[in-house]
Amino acid sequence: MTDTQANKNSLSKEASLSKSLFLGNIIEENLSPYPKLEGEERETLQMVLDSVDKFMEPRAEDYDAYDEKGEQPEEYINSLKELGLFALIIPEEHGGIGFSNRSYSRAVQQISRYDGSTSLTIGAHSSIGIRGLLLFGSDEQKKKYLPKLASGEMIGAYCLTEPGSGSDAASIKTTAVRDSDGNWILNGEKIWITNGPFAEFFTVFAKTDSEGGKLSAFIVERSFEGVSTGPKEDKMGIRASGTSSVIFSDAKIPAANLLGEEGKGFKIAMAVLNSGRTGLGGGCVGGMKRCIKLASRQAKDRKQFGQSISEFGLIKSKISQMTVDCFAAESIVNLVAYYSDSGVEDYSVEAAISKIFATEALWKTSNEALQIAGGNGFMKEYPYERIVRDCRIFMIFEGTNEILRLYVALSGMKQAGEYLKEIGKSGANIFNDPIKGFGTLRGYANKKFTQLTSLGRERLEFVPDELREEADIFEQYTLEFSRITEVLLKRHGKNIIGKQFASNRIANIAIDLTVGLAVLSRVATMIATAGKESESVQQAIAIAKIFSQQAKRRMNQKVRRIERNEDDARKALSDFIVSEGEYPWDTI
Repeated sequence: MTDTQANKNSLSKEASLSKSLFLGNIIEENLSPYPKLEGEERETLQMVLDSVDKFMEPRAEDYDAYDEKGEQPEEYINSLKELGLFALIIPEEHGGIGFSNRSYSRAVQQISRYDGSTSLTIGAHSSIGIRGLLLFGSDEQKKKYLPKLASGEMIGAYCLTEPGSGSDAASIKTTAVRDSDGNWILNGEKIWITNGPFAEFFTVFAKTDSEGGKLSAFIVERSFEGVSTGPKEDKMGIRASGTSSVIFSDAKIPAANLLGEEGKGFKIAMAVLNSGRTGLGGGCVGGMKRCIKLASRQAKDRKQFGQSISEFGLIKSKISQMTVDCFAAESIVNLVAYYSDSGVEDYSVEAAISKIFATEALWKTSNEALQIAGGNGFMKEYPYERIVRDCRIFMIFEGTNEILRLYVALSGMKQAGEYLKEIGKSGANIFNDPIKGFGTLRGYANKKFTQLTSLGRERLEFVPDELREEADIFEQYTLEFSRITEVLLKRHGKNIIGKQFASNRIANIAIDLTVGLAVLSRVATMIATAGKESESVQQAIAIAKIFSQQAKRRMNQKVRRIERNEDDARKALSDFIVSEGEYPWDTI
């Protein structure tokens, strides 16, 4: 893959776009120009997309049948193998296609336009199941497993969640103990493992009580003695994809199958999730594009009161909002994938933001598509109800959006805290583990980047005149964001970790700033490369203006609620209801 020379020369690999916002800084070189695929990889990607369309488009009725039955037939899985869809991110030297994260995300997007369960089967393999091997595996491990994973002889799965540990990975109970031969004996159970019923390759995390850490990662084959899987789960959505528990009963794991360093499993687990988020993000964008296509055609064809419902203002509002949200989600997902491909050292907050925004945008978009379809949307003979069921899980797995919001807020405030003398060294250290068991925070550069306030208020140079007003919004609120971050840190000190209402508001502002800047970058590059005369670019400019004004209203409300809110009343009400165990009022 080749990028524009400007991108190669200007990208700051040490800087985090989102974390710098907490300091009132916008890292402009990480925004402009907006990344674009070029060259041979783009051609290969187009061939894969065409193959996906040809293979999946005629199978709409099959996907309904798979959903109804709750499984994908073996012959269908074999067809996915033959199509090469399990080889997307595996390097060519090991028999794979060798896609970058951007190309992979775009391929998953195409698959998701047709069937969420298929997208998940592919994604669980590539996004997380085998990514630990790609990122941390030894040459010997890669040589042994990657060719089989590329061909589909082995399908991968990611085993982290347990009955007593979801987002709190530090509470994992699965153990790995060395035996006298130096091998490992694995005991425990993992739950809700996508591809669990048929995967042959498991990336498993277990407690090892090592000096370097309490968690280690292992490559486990289904064929190993003591490895078994539970019955297939019966789910609300993505029903055709396989989900089960994976059980380890004195399972003997060869010493050579330790993945990465002993005791570094926590780092591996989080790196896998961060690196793989663009697969989920791409899937969300693909689902949204399908919803927009369905909704626009439904609105045009359905007649009420003598005219197409597409002429009604409230329907126009829905379709335009679906489009704005899809464009914004696509913008941030692609930007995060570019950071991953380009070796940016820390994009964990941006990755979390892309997951939060894309999954919630898909949820809203799917509901609006169903609403536009009216009563038909509620009927199983139409695609809407399955789309709604399928996408609900996205806000839960790979880190719930609630946990990720806390991660976004506390990670960013950690960096800000390091620069506040009032907090001091001990104050900065409290953020080293902001959410127990969820994420390790990366090191940060000690230098402070040039602040927007250094020369009055420095303007974003890449933004053209057509978007000047919108750029002013994000410049202004970046400064306001840094101000309220400092206020909260001074007010709460180490107790900020327990202030989840405030952290949630901080996270939502960071989300709007990051996504909004991605949108501005993308549209500015469109203007620079294609000109502003075309209808397509004009509508993209309109999208940037709509998103910016909506973000401004949301951010203004969140800033105001830092000082004036109903948090105490809401907490007290929740405590009362929990103590009662039910809703206690009635009208009789």
